[in-house]
Amino acid sequence: MKAHAGTDTQGYVHSVAVTDATAHDSQMMDERVHGEEQVVYGDKAYASQKRQADYEAAGIEWRASRKARRGKNLNAADQAFNRNSNRTRAVDEHAFGVVKHLWGYTRVRYKDLEKNATQLFTLFALADLYRARKQLMHSQA
Repeated sequence: MKAHAGTDTQGYVHSVAVTDATAHDSQMMDERVHGEEQVVYGDKAYASQKRQADYEAAGIEWRASRKARRGKNLNAADQAFNRNSNRTRAVDEHAFGVVKHLWGYTRVRYKDLEKNATQLFTLFALADLYRARKQLMHSQA
């Protein structure tokens, strides 16, 4: 089973899609985009000229990591672009860190994909609350 999460730039999860393990991450990109994005980040798996053209035509900035051609290295400008994008992309992984390390969800519990999906939706919602706890407590005081 795989969990595909869409997050904002602060790392709060706004959408989660659950598939079996055979689905590639890039196949689930459209399910994780909610339509109000101004910038889309992704790793090399999302590098697609067609997808980039579609998003840029909709007025969304495309910040997926650039990948080198087969047998070639990235030039310095592309490496700098990837390094700057990776700083923002790393924040997206924090929700997965909370779910795996704080909540201990490293293996599925049920045989049914629907039951596991329900549990994952709850865990990601709790991860968002956990990550926002200081802001929530500060606003309460």
